Amino acid sequence: MWPKTVDWKSLKFGVEIEFIGGKPQEVELLPGWIMSLDEMQIDETGMESGSELKPPPLSWSERGQIEVMLTRLRENGATVNWSCGLHVHVGLEPWGEDIVQPLLDAALRYQDSIRALVDTADHRLIFCPPVTEEMRRRAASEPCENALLRRGRPQSHRCGINLAAWYDIGTVEIRYANGSLDYDEILNTVELYLRFIAAIGAGRTLPRLPEEMAAELDAPAGGFPKPIAPPKWFLERMWLEELLRPGFASIAADLVPDGEVHSIIPVPEGLLVSIEQTGDGTLRKFVFGPPSTGWELLREI
Repeated sequence: MWPKTVDWKSLKFGVEIEFIGGKPQEVELLPGWIMSLDEMQIDETGMESGSELKPPPLSWSERGQIEVMLTRLRENGATVNWSCGLHVHVGLEPWGEDIVQPLLDAALRYQDSIRALVDTADHRLIFCPPVTEEMRRRAASEPCENALLRRGRPQSHRCGINLAAWYDIGTVEIRYANGSLDYDEILNTVELYLRFIAAIGAGRTLPRLPEEMAAELDAPAGGFPKPIAPPKWFLERMWLEELLRPGFASIAADLVPDGEVHSIIPVPEGLLVSIEQTGDGTLRKFVFGPPSTGWELLREI
């Protein structure tokens, strides 16, 4: 049912805490918490590192669990860098599917305001692109997860305000915040998002100016995870990928049915192109060499 007034503190939420370093497989987990060991970030040398830590659905009164796990992560040697993000899932149970379209309208109106408030690092925008009018129209005519996903690059499938998560796990996922292992910064982010979703759930109209929106919500207007500048080599790699990706799009589709280019990394023989299978997320890797007439597939690894 929408609109419906709900106390923001009663909403269930989850956080996806990305980090680098440490020995994540050795961290003692609270009941229900999950360490996704295959969800690694990139350390300063370009190597895969760290993991992603996720709780069970929490209520605001249970937020102390986050502080316990952050302490364990830091004691284990975990840190954050420019490759890490903080994603928050908010349960939509009080409204059900009725709130999906209002949240899409809200995303179109307020997504830039939320992004500005939490100060998303520019290089992280690939992981949280905007909701579009076309997506809203698709979802109105055929409500489903695919209507709310973007095509072209696996990292950009999910929007900054990701309503596709409703059809997967019954939540909206907000992906704008930079990475952090600081309890206060994470709580400020969670509170802002919870108050925002509760306001849209109640049918409220909010100011678009970021500080005015925060004041109207009685939410934090600062104290969020700060952006961390990436090293120049990483920016250069991103620029190279963006230049090469369109040329490999059709090659990826031929090699992997319905495949999309995930990443392109220089290796001694040429280029290592990772292609993700749409749907199951299987990642296959191919090495291409550059002859004079075009790219030559050398092998799959």
